[in-house]
Amino acid sequence: SSANAPSFMSTQRQQKPTLTGQRFKTRKRDEKERFDPTQFQESIVQGLNQTGSDLEAVAKFLDASGAKLDYRRYAETLFDILVAGGMLAPGGTLSDDLTRTEFCLFTAQEDLETMQAYAQVFNKLIRRYKYLEKGFEEEIKKLLLFLKGFTESERNKLAMLTGILLANGNISAHILSSLFNENLVKEGVSAAFAVKLFKSWLNERDIGSVAGSLRKVGMDNRLMELFPANKRSCEHFSKYFSDAGLKELSDFARNQESIGARKELQKEVQELMSQGEPIKDIIVYSKEEMKKNSISEQTMISMLWSCIMSSVEWNKKEELVTEQAIRHLKQYSLLLKAFTSQGLSELTLLLKIQEYCYDNIHFMKTFQKIVVLLYKADVLNEESILKWYNEEHLAKGKGMFLEQMKKFVEWLKSAEEESESEEEAED
Repeated sequence: SSANAPSFMSTQRQQKPTLTGQRFKTRKRDEKERFDPTQFQESIVQGLNQTGSDLEAVAKFLDASGAKLDYRRYAETLFDILVAGGMLAPGGTLSDDLTRTEFCLFTAQEDLETMQAYAQVFNKLIRRYKYLEKGFEEEIKKLLLFLKGFTESERNKLAMLTGILLANGNISAHILSSLFNENLVKEGVSAAFAVKLFKSWLNERDIGSVAGSLRKVGMDNRLMELFPANKRSCEHFSKYFSDAGLKELSDFARNQESIGARKELQKEVQELMSQGEPIKDIIVYSKEEMKKNSISEQTMISMLWSCIMSSVEWNKKEELVTEQAIRHLKQYSLLLKAFTSQGLSELTLLLKIQEYCYDNIHFMKTFQKIVVLLYKADVLNEESILKWYNEEHLAKGKGMFLEQMKKFVEWLKSAEEESESEEEAED
């Protein structure tokens, strides 16, 4: 076997140069071949003229042509023809001197059903030739930048198609960034296009799915940019999309806005607490912000509870943490009282306390003492406490907390009965 080894090595050596030589030749040829889509365009146009408006046949033709034509190199030409019938010059006008077809997206019927059928053509093409995926997304981005070059009907079709493609996950919501182009925004083209696009998207998917896709690429907080700077308010956005029949989208934007406002407010309140600002100033500030951002009292009380409880280093010893908690909450009881004017807010606070004592294990035995303190401080009334006890409590640690509260609840009930019988006696 050792006799065979050298001859094997020498054949290896001989083969090597020819291998690289061949690779080199193909590279050279690639360089020489100019970018010239004319031939490619003629083949595609001819095929589309034959298949006409039969989209099943169009899909079959595109599938077969991929084996013969250089889709990788001429992806942009291919998509331009499918959308506009020919190659697009910068700005969105057709390059006139070249062949074009009358059978394309822009000449199709302007209805959802036709656009869904077109979406299927693109879907099949990209699934068959995966390498077209990136080029397709680039194409859509480009087409959105060219909107001013298209007629209203062409824009409508493109908007419907884009909504369906987003719903099917053929493209990512990142393409929306094209709509933030200053020239499109200024003239209201972006907002009008977005209405049609979101209508067709929401026709296919629910708002949760749409919101998820937007969040994934950080577009959820950028929708305001569809409007010029002087109109970039949540009010304007909500009104515009509600009037256009997209209440879901305007609610989503409001919600995004208020989540942002609440986070800011929470940071600010924590800051005021850590600086030891007087409670009455914190109350005034919080009330103003609550009104300004139309935040409900229930949301407010939840947030304040979190702020209060996170503004202190808690003792790790269970027996000491109770005293510490009572001292700390006494100090802030006026703040809590200012935001429990409604029964629902009191109940919200009780559930927050229950959750907190359950999640922070060394607070398990402190629950009853906190509730009693806040009852005495006039933050919680007996009606809310009884409601919590009888029906509204959470499942978290309920056995333990209900047991802790049993005596106090009995006392509340008897006190209530006494006062009722006193009233009867007075009558």
